[in-house]
Amino acid sequence: MTALPAGDPVPPVLVPHWLAADERTALATAVRAAFADPRVHPVAAIHLEDVLTELHVAAARDAVWPASAARVRLATGWDPDVLPVRLSDPELTAVLALPALPEALRARLRGDDRA
Repeated sequence: MTALPAGDPVPPVLVPHWLAADERTALATAVRAAFADPRVHPVAAIHLEDVLTELHVAAARDAVWPASAARVRLATGWDPDVLPVRLSDPELTAVLALPALPEALRARLRGDDRA
C-alpha cells in the first residue's frame, strides 16, 4: 500500500450496495426522473449522472468478471441478479435526496434494512 503525499486530495471511497435487478431499475428510474426536475442542483445532477454510469458499469463488471460477485452471492444466499453498485458519499447523498426513490430502496441504501 502506498501512502498519499501530504496535501494531495483523497480519492473518493466507493461503497458497494448490493442491489437486485428490480432495485437497480427503480434507482435508475428515480435518477432519470430527477433530470426532468428543474429544482435539482447542478452539482447533484452531476453526481446522479455518475450513479447512472455506475449502474451500467456494475452490469458490465459482472459480465466481464462474474466470479467475484458470484462468490458473494453464494456465501450470502442472495439471488443471481444481485450486483454491487458502488457509490461515493456525494452520489449516495444525491440519491437519498430524490423524492421519487422508493422507501424500501432508500432504507436499503441507508443500511436501515438488515436483510
